[in-house]
Amino acid sequence: MSDCIFCKIANGELNTEFVYENDYVVVFKDLNPTAPYHLLCVPKTHVESLAELEDEKLMAELLKGVKAAAKKVGLTDYRTVINTGKEAGQSVFHIHFHIIGGRPLNWPAG
Repeated sequence: MSDCIFCKIANGELNTEFVYENDYVVVFKDLNPTAPYHLLCVPKTHVESLAELEDEKLMAELLKGVKAAAKKVGLTDYRTVINTGKEAGQSVFHIHFHIIGGRPLNWPAG
């Protein structure tokens, strides 16, 4: 999708430093962090949301990316969040996992 910011980031069109990358996903720092570590794990292919994700291989790769990035930055305790749909707080319609940690996290996320 040509106007999707996460597609542009994942495909290297923007100057974004990746915390982790493999053939399927990239992980980078959130521009508006809610904790000392706030990373985003996004697939390199465009999928609008979790509701649209049917590729089991990609599901597995997203989870591998979350675990690998958390380990790389030294997180052992962290929260993962996937907002699905506008009413749930999804603001970029390209599936992404938030990886949040580095401080005690109370519910709700923040």
